Amino acid sequence: MGLPSVSAIESATLSNWPALQTAYDGSWVWRAARGHSNRANSINCLDPRDGDDAPLRVARLAELYVRNGLPPVFRITPLSAPPIEGALDALNWSRYGASHVLAMAMPAHDTAPRHHTALFEPLDPDWHLTQADMSGYDARTIDTLRLILAAIPTDSRGVLAYDKNGVPAAAVLASVSCGVATFVNVVARASHRGQGFGRAAMTAALNWCRDAGATGAALQVAADNPVAIRLYGSLGFARAYDYCYRRPTVAA
Repeated sequence: MGLPSVSAIESATLSNWPALQTAYDGSWVWRAARGHSNRANSINCLDPRDGDDAPLRVARLAELYVRNGLPPVFRITPLSAPPIEGALDALNWSRYGASHVLAMAMPAHDTAPRHHTALFEPLDPDWHLTQADMSGYDARTIDTLRLILAAIPTDSRGVLAYDKNGVPAAAVLASVSCGVATFVNVVARASHRGQGFGRAAMTAALNWCRDAGATGAALQVAADNPVAIRLYGSLGFARAYDYCYRRPTVAA
């Protein structure tokens, strides 16, 4: 068991949360999913050596977003070739969405969740509609989420944690790709926050991922979310690297 590399984490993240449309330019991956989530609607570079002709390539892929009715977005990670930042600086693209990637080696043994939990296939409406309700999604977002879940090629499970009355209190989607577990759509019902339900859902998710063959785990969290960062830290996750998004600056 070991800590996954940046490359392994990035590859697992793209596999476990697929876009609905994908295009490639060398090691640059253009992804679109009707605008739902930055990670599925951004350009990602997977090789820091692949920076040739960055201004031209940025322009071409930005135009592809415009053609599909979406705003251009570039995700900047440690794998982004340095000339990309220079090209985006020249275009005055602004930064936003500063986030941490947290990672850890998979625990060797199960940890018993404090609350009752259950596993679901991702397309089971008992999971994805419950998770959508906790997140406050509208009808279009729910439909887009269903399409993304249907496109996941890797082994995945939805997890719910319940209160003592059987009310779903927290949810998470866990997936495993090439030995790396990732976790998205982590949410607790507003009325149940701060009561350990998110921890219970994550604990059950980690248990399942280890049994599914994961040797390392990673997740993404907004840099301005200290509550979530503390929770994940208490589970064993530590900061591995940072990323942000860049987009064209809108004139005031």
